[in-house]
Amino acid sequence: MSGRPEILFPLFAGTETLAGIGPRTAQNLQSLGIATARDLLLTLPYSGIDRRPRGTLLGCDFPCVATVEVRVGGHQPARSRGGAYRIRVSDAETDFQIVFFHSRADYLQKVLPEGSQKLVSGKVEVFDGVPQMVHPDHIADPGVAGDIPVYEPVYPLTSGVTQKQMYRATRAALERVPTVAEWIDPSQMATSGWPAFAAALSQAHAPLSDDALQISAPARERLAYDELFAHQITLALARARDRQRRGRRTKGDGQLQQRVLSSLPYEPTSAQSRAVREINTDLAAPTRMNRLLQGDVGAGKTIVAFLALLRAVEAGGQGVLMAPTEILARQHLESLADMAATAGVSVEILTGRDKGAERKRKLSALAGGHTDILLGTHAVFQSDVVFADLRVAVIDEQHRFGVRQRLELGRKGEAVDVLVMTATPIPRSLALARYGDMDVSVLDEKPPGRKPVKTALISDTRLDEVTERLRNAIAEGRQCYWVCPLVEESEAVDLTAAEARFRMLRAALGEDNVGLVHGQMPAQEKDAAMARFQSGQTRVLVATTVIEVGVNVPSASIMVIERAEIFGLAQLHQLRGRVGRGAAESTCLLMYHPPLSDSGQRRLEVLRETEDGFVIADTDLKMRGAGDVIGTAQSGMPRFRIADPERQAGLMAIAQSDARRLLHDDPGLETGRGAAARVLLWLMSQEEAIRLISVG
Repeated sequence: MSGRPEILFPLFAGTETLAGIGPRTAQNLQSLGIATARDLLLTLPYSGIDRRPRGTLLGCDFPCVATVEVRVGGHQPARSRGGAYRIRVSDAETDFQIVFFHSRADYLQKVLPEGSQKLVSGKVEVFDGVPQMVHPDHIADPGVAGDIPVYEPVYPLTSGVTQKQMYRATRAALERVPTVAEWIDPSQMATSGWPAFAAALSQAHAPLSDDALQISAPARERLAYDELFAHQITLALARARDRQRRGRRTKGDGQLQQRVLSSLPYEPTSAQSRAVREINTDLAAPTRMNRLLQGDVGAGKTIVAFLALLRAVEAGGQGVLMAPTEILARQHLESLADMAATAGVSVEILTGRDKGAERKRKLSALAGGHTDILLGTHAVFQSDVVFADLRVAVIDEQHRFGVRQRLELGRKGEAVDVLVMTATPIPRSLALARYGDMDVSVLDEKPPGRKPVKTALISDTRLDEVTERLRNAIAEGRQCYWVCPLVEESEAVDLTAAEARFRMLRAALGEDNVGLVHGQMPAQEKDAAMARFQSGQTRVLVATTVIEVGVNVPSASIMVIERAEIFGLAQLHQLRGRVGRGAAESTCLLMYHPPLSDSGQRRLEVLRETEDGFVIADTDLKMRGAGDVIGTAQSGMPRFRIADPERQAGLMAIAQSDARRLLHDDPGLETGRGAAARVLLWLMSQEEAIRLISVG
């Protein structure tokens, strides 16, 4: 596919080629992310000003914006330099003043000559009982009212750019919009009542009322859909490319899976059974699996993942489970050891700590096919790690592994099937935007027997009470996590905070009872502190958020989170999920520093009211926006100019199924609608997609 189609050239010219935009303004626009006429067209007004002419200001609710025809009366020049220059005017029923500062008298007498009729529009406020319009936005002759828009769009600005410049430049850009063939499915267009592309742009830039500014206004919705559709075509192309890569059929007889399932003390949830079926189907297909297993804290992802690894062993191959940290890799080893023994498969762990003869032994067992399942950290990427026949790779906690690592892992075997697990419940809209190239299995039920965690809000002024409660809990043989906040700017400050709390609790609860874990510790010390807590030697573990992901200590039944109001909701939910894993009633204390802001209060109350990670993630999303929920840097969230994936999740889902259907029917985008979709991809700067078509 050659370069950008000629029909789009005028839209990709720099903004300095538009009327009213000089080199300096063009440079200022760059800070709004506007470099071309196309960028300007995708920057829609965010509000509007009603400038419909009215007969008089009499009876108006001041302050207000008014457009009114006036007869110009006497001029009263400023008494001092830069002072107020007043012009008395009268409309059909009342008098008021037009006021200017720092203005030249000769200019004002030319624009508003005494005795003339003029149409003026601007903000009117009352000073000393007199209505005044200071610096009108518009002055026109009554017969030329067309110069004043009836409803004036208001654009986002940056220093050195005015509303008038934005208005003129967008009108000039609109004149360049070509007539293009329609890329949206005709039945979708009809059902939604959307205008054609050029008409949608014109309507969106010339709203006639507040309603036209709403996200659901037909013109805006159509343009949002265009963005989402282009993005989903790109993801669908990536997915199609993955699917063309030859996979291997990994078919098992189900014996090992059945052995493990029969040994479980409870029935798997229907969500777990569904996920296992989806994974087995993927593995048996001739294409590669690229699936996301998404489940809330405690929804039973690990068992599902282990069953996938067993399927690889049933087929005569090997599996690998990768965790982001050594603590987690070891914990997986502990939690899977019994199931592995039941199934009769050999499991080995490989981390950066393995050296010399021990490492050599493990590598030779792996290469010789004696190790069925390997657990490890990123150490399994090293070049001397060779598998006899790697079939399935499970990656725990996606956001710590980039796409590059997924590919590296894929090279360790012939056409490896990949399953990614995440415990962060991602609202559907974000999952579609971020993982649209993957198939998704969701575990939305909790296995039986997990007790709800009681959550309470408590002010840090009651620290002594909380410490006293811990003393009683320890006497009853219970264990507790105490999480200190992480202030990103300064790890040194975090450390002092955690160490100070550690010293305070040791003094109150006894030296041997309290342990400390934080990010700056050497790995060995950290593991040793965790091990002491897991074995019950220490009763209270003071930690920064290193314990967030996956740590499992069933006898820990109390979680204290200090300065809870500065944590993200999803993070608080993850932390709370560390307790409630054993038989004891569990409690999570959200300790805040008063006074709480309204939003802080609302966020903590959501946690108190629900344990449903998806509800919490949705609330987090509404309150903080997509970038913050998953961390902007690695959120993988595209930057949409018009679409709002959070509020338009339904639209995103339609765009996804339509994009997949279009590529299924027309993989090379050769038909009429396919060719139109190529123009859309160029228009939305989806060069990645265009490259995929060319190589595909």
